[in-house]
Amino acid sequence: MRAVVTRVKSASVEIEGRTVSSIDGGLLVLLGIKVTDSRQDAEKLSSKITQLRIFEDEDGKMNKSLSDTGGSLLVVSQFTLYGNCKKGRRPDFLDAARPETAIPLYELFIALCREKGFRVQTGVFGAEMQVISVNDGPVTLILDTENL
Repeated sequence: MRAVVTRVKSASVEIEGRTVSSIDGGLLVLLGIKVTDSRQDAEKLSSKITQLRIFEDEDGKMNKSLSDTGGSLLVVSQFTLYGNCKKGRRPDFLDAARPETAIPLYELFIALCREKGFRVQTGVFGAEMQVISVNDGPVTLILDTENL
């Protein structure tokens, strides 16, 4: 599993000009699922993201986690995180999981974050979405369960 995690002041998802979900502050998570991913990847990544200390404390140091700030998560499926651009000019997406594998793992990741007590908003899997964010910092990290 791969995620691009951005600390945001606000973020939302629009579909056909209508806002379908939004958060006021917290983390925007673009989530990619690989063909070989499993429940263990979802567990590992949800724990890592929700415990990241990337919010500033009173001294301006990144010492606070999402739970310390009371922030929310906006999780958006993003199969293009597994785009391979090694050959030619058009990426292939052979490493990205097909929907029958990806949807249950995407839903599991969301459920695991909610079980930890976080407010989680989502995009719509497979929909043409516009993701709007006001980045905070900016602070953006790329996490991959193969490297955790």
